[in-house]
Amino acid sequence: MIKISDITIDYRSLLERKDTIYYTDQSKPVLGFCMESDEQKIRVEKACISLNGWQEEIDEIAYVIYGGEELLPMQTYTIRVQVKTTDGNHTEAHATFETGRMELPWKGNWITDPSIINTSPLSPRPLEFRKKIILQKPVRSLKVMATAIGIYDLYWDGKRINTEYFAPGFTDYDHHLQYGIYPLENIQPGTYELRAIVAAGWAVGRSTYIQDTNKSRSLLMADRQAFLSDVFVEYMDGTSECVGTDASFEVAQSGTYLFADFYDGEIYEADPSRAVYAWKKAENTQLKEKPTIQVRYGEPVLGHEIFAGKYIGQTRDGEFLYDFGQNLAGVIRMTVQAKAGDVITIRHAEVLDGDDLYVQNLRSAKQIIEYHCKDGEQTYSPRFTYMGFRYIAVKGIRPEQMQIEVQAVYSDLLGDGGFSCSNEDLNQLQNNIVWSGKSNLVDIPTDCPQRDERQGWTGDIALFASTACFNFAMDHFLMKWLKDMKAEQGKTGSIPFVVPVRKGITPSMTTSCWGDACIIVPYELYRYSGNVRILEEMYPVMKKYMKDVRRWANMGLLANKTPYVFSLPFQFGDWCAPYGSLPDWLAKGKWTGTAYYAHACDYMEKIARILGKDRDADEYRRLGEKVADTYIDKFMQGKGQMPDTEAFQTGYVLPLYFSLAKAEKVNQTMVEELWKCIQADGGHLKTGFTATPYLLFALADHGYVKEAYKLLLEDTNPSWLYQIRKGATTTWEQWDIITESGEIKEGSMNHYAYGAVGDFLYRRVCGLEAEEAGYRRFRVQPLVGGDLTFAECWHRCPYGIIRVRWEKREDDLYDLQVQVPVGTSCRVVLANKEIEMVENGNYEFTWKE
Repeated sequence: MIKISDITIDYRSLLERKDTIYYTDQSKPVLGFCMESDEQKIRVEKACISLNGWQEEIDEIAYVIYGGEELLPMQTYTIRVQVKTTDGNHTEAHATFETGRMELPWKGNWITDPSIINTSPLSPRPLEFRKKIILQKPVRSLKVMATAIGIYDLYWDGKRINTEYFAPGFTDYDHHLQYGIYPLENIQPGTYELRAIVAAGWAVGRSTYIQDTNKSRSLLMADRQAFLSDVFVEYMDGTSECVGTDASFEVAQSGTYLFADFYDGEIYEADPSRAVYAWKKAENTQLKEKPTIQVRYGEPVLGHEIFAGKYIGQTRDGEFLYDFGQNLAGVIRMTVQAKAGDVITIRHAEVLDGDDLYVQNLRSAKQIIEYHCKDGEQTYSPRFTYMGFRYIAVKGIRPEQMQIEVQAVYSDLLGDGGFSCSNEDLNQLQNNIVWSGKSNLVDIPTDCPQRDERQGWTGDIALFASTACFNFAMDHFLMKWLKDMKAEQGKTGSIPFVVPVRKGITPSMTTSCWGDACIIVPYELYRYSGNVRILEEMYPVMKKYMKDVRRWANMGLLANKTPYVFSLPFQFGDWCAPYGSLPDWLAKGKWTGTAYYAHACDYMEKIARILGKDRDADEYRRLGEKVADTYIDKFMQGKGQMPDTEAFQTGYVLPLYFSLAKAEKVNQTMVEELWKCIQADGGHLKTGFTATPYLLFALADHGYVKEAYKLLLEDTNPSWLYQIRKGATTTWEQWDIITESGEIKEGSMNHYAYGAVGDFLYRRVCGLEAEEAGYRRFRVQPLVGGDLTFAECWHRCPYGIIRVRWEKREDDLYDLQVQVPVGTSCRVVLANKEIEMVENGNYEFTWKE
């Protein structure tokens, strides 16, 4: 049996997300589909994709760009796919989507309360906007379209109509702004109230890390909130009207949301008698900048998994402590029995310090909820903030009067992969990797979800991109973020350390790894999805950045005695390594900078070839060879060995993984020296952010498989499994935030950078490696070792789901099971010998190591 399992538009699933309407402002979208079959070697003989009277015939599963007449605004369209396979079977499927307003001008004006100007470093009080809307005839359809400077919730006659958090999302508001579309059903003639609550969010609120930021004015993107909306109504008689925001709306500071801030929390007044409003006419306004406003092209932030709270005791101050069992980014949801005037205060933290919350790692962030009760039973959950936490401390109500749980909050990313094995510590590590991913994929890729930072650090996602793309459907999420990176690139080519940038605070500087995110992230996205469009869109950014890298390398000629060492103007070096301190990490910058320079050239050559830019590709190849040769000659004495006084693990890991040495003898020397370094360090890793994702590859790919497994399974500090032994449920920013003695060090306990080791679990332990973009052609080559008796993984590629499982038998033979999707082929390599090239279907193999 064969069937079409999914239809995609612009690399987003439609059939997997049947319950949501997909809106686009793209007039020429990219269309695709994938199939399932319970038979082997099924091929597509002919497929037809049709949309809006246009159709394209193809003889394989592939993406096609819609080539018909431009799509029109605010229409419903159906994509139809018909497939005939080589065995004579037929199947078909369809999926619908809708267009947004596209180029249709807004009738509404931006409105605000001009009397409010935020001069405090704290977030201003939320504003509310309202208007009565009279519908005099039977309604066929009604859609509310809205956006804001700030973050909004929308209400129609007192009922919230948006499900997502923090709309319209975090973008570079000078250039890009998203809007949402909210269809309402079964609307009868009558008088209704449209109300919007607009909190400060990222644009107006305190969301910029500055040391002692409570005493420093945050550099905001706007000095007050503003709201823009159109309500489109189609009547049964064929007429229509649009009600836009204008000076007929009223505005007031919120009487219920007294305070809302990403770092500090939320204060909510539930008692209607105390919720005071001073309504007045709103005024039209104009934004300082003129961003392009498009229907949401990122993934919405939604509520996901729910964890019940377990009461575990009291703090020394009498607060009631609860443990949710999982560190995460999210919000509490409570139902309480209380009386008017009661005030419930809830503090949040990642870990306990004795019988109290440990909050020092929050820095200036407060992470506090203050809820002012009304009479009777009531339910509450924050809407305009989120916290990074596992534990809470509650004051103002007793446990028997309250039911409390937590809901994880992160972008709506389909799960695209998984891993498990016979070692439960490694399974917990995978769980921690996934949860640090979820916790830091909240509209943008952040560094942490708890302290006064939560910024889109470029280096972190550059390192985690491959692991993220294996576990989650990252296309729209990362394309949204890269759109802001493109807009914020410096005049000479520099890339900000964080994106979206906080102007006046965030440096925009050309530096390895962090700046390389403009190359690494699009390439990893392409490698997993086959999305050539993202390479095309980002290629000018990459070229401009590489030109600036070359400029800075040339400026270091006098200091480095060569134009192929990249050390200026600044390098993060061996960032967050488990030795020394900040100056020691930065001092390794010329090694990390130069290695990543060669790596960037290698990626640029590949990307240029993909895009048909062979002249560019040849130039990057020649430049990359010179940089690589310089690294080996200058730092490895030409033979693969660093001087004893300079030797450090990262200095060997990067040239090994990036394949900088031409001679195998040099590689063999480097891996031997790397293992000597590890042994000298007590059998532990001592790599920082820039090398840790590649450490196990550097060993295993050069014959040190046993040693790679030994390092992976090490559980004393520093190691991945040490954190597991200390009870971690997410990956940490530093290896030993909880020391052997139980002391807690200041740092984030929810940082995904070191979770990039997941890549080794999927690509080496299970052996699943893409050989062509989108896994059109892939390899399965398990790397067995350690104490593992089985390992398995799965990944949803554009063609369907791949599954790999190997298991050790009692007779020392190994069994392998592989599931190959329709439209792909798999090269099976066992014991370093190619066994077979297989097409779609389920296969079993047996081998002996």
